[in-house]
Amino acid sequence: MPDFIRSDDSFFQVKHPSWAQNASIYEVNVRQYTPEGTFRAFEAHLPRLQKMGITIVWLMPVHPIGQVHRKGTLGSQYAVQDYYGVNPEFGTLDDLRHLVQTAHALGLYVLLDWVANHTSWDNPLAQAHPEWYVRDATGQFVPPVPDWQDVIALDYRQPALRRYMTDALCYWVREVGIDGYRCDVAGLVPTDFWNAVRPELEQIKPVFMLAEWDELYPSGGLTFENFDPNTRLLEQAFDMTFGLRLHYLLDHIAEGKQSVDEIDTYLAAERAAYPPSVYLMHFTSNHDVNSWDGTEYERLGPNVLPMAVLTVLLPGMPLVYSGQEAALQKRLAFFDKDTIDWKGYPLEAFYTTLLQMKKRHPALLNGDRASRFQRLATPSDAGLYAFVREKAEAAVVAVVNLGDADNHLIINDLPNTSYRDVFTGAVVSLTPGTSVEVPAHSYRVFERLLE
Repeated sequence: MPDFIRSDDSFFQVKHPSWAQNASIYEVNVRQYTPEGTFRAFEAHLPRLQKMGITIVWLMPVHPIGQVHRKGTLGSQYAVQDYYGVNPEFGTLDDLRHLVQTAHALGLYVLLDWVANHTSWDNPLAQAHPEWYVRDATGQFVPPVPDWQDVIALDYRQPALRRYMTDALCYWVREVGIDGYRCDVAGLVPTDFWNAVRPELEQIKPVFMLAEWDELYPSGGLTFENFDPNTRLLEQAFDMTFGLRLHYLLDHIAEGKQSVDEIDTYLAAERAAYPPSVYLMHFTSNHDVNSWDGTEYERLGPNVLPMAVLTVLLPGMPLVYSGQEAALQKRLAFFDKDTIDWKGYPLEAFYTTLLQMKKRHPALLNGDRASRFQRLATPSDAGLYAFVREKAEAAVVAVVNLGDADNHLIINDLPNTSYRDVFTGAVVSLTPGTSVEVPAHSYRVFERLLE
């Protein structure tokens, strides 16, 4: 838990772009997205993602990849060889510009994945400016984490490095028109660097900044012992961090290691640390989770869909990773070509229903202080988790059953009014005493009908 607990948002000065208030985010693994693995081939999917309800498209790193100590045949996209270059595996700079322009024409916004903490061994900076790198006692370059042997850590005590990195970040916003960044292991880079970067980016255009970090849970391959929860990344620099603590909690609930009531404990910890205006990103998969921890089908078993409902409808911004709408049941190779089998997008309708409701519903806005969240009473140890999110007269009710037996929720906490089942379209009256049937490993979502 951070030691800078706030009861208000006076310390949190980031002004979120207006287009982010109802946004969902989609992570694009360009290498694995299509057989071609190019910007142009992925670009054809943008209209489909827009129809699905996505607002923000996050591209994994687009830069050339180092050759020295490369892992696999193609290497890690997080081993950056040139911060001003484009990986020829994906196409050209003009191809990337065209992708961004097409996204903007569809009302989508594009984030680039940025790796500020380390470079590949053969990034020219290592030869031109060896003083910009961390050294061990013998003067040798060192990886930031022992397992990351294909990269070497940068030293942000060097003012010239900070200037170089700031200029590179500004370049892609100014010259390509991107709308912000997802910043890799952002908490390993000094917060005062990010605090200085954001105003320079904002002089070009309003940006959205996502940090791969969670002050409520260790990030970046760190343990609790060497993890700093007090980075304050969300105060001046970043719009959003990862909701890692909730992600791993959902995994543990699926494994039977924790109960659904721990969701309440998590939400209380989040509110103790941050005001409602702060964004956290919630997900059941991403590129790291899929490749290293396993697919959601491995980790969540029969609760894949109810857990997805929670990540979309609990307070926060939902993330969908490449292939989730295809019910992807494969760990994608991280360092080699491994094309996604889309299989006709069997879960596209499921995600569209949730994300389009997220996009249009006033009770589901991101960072909205006027929205109210209430847990609904459920039987003890039943595997049920139910809640309502309300704003004025608008409301969404969600019930998930993570247990092995069919169950039901007795409605006691809602006003006497009519609701629409968002997945079936049926109109129901959720009056006190109404029993809402929820099959095992399933979900029900209702939207209040307004006169």
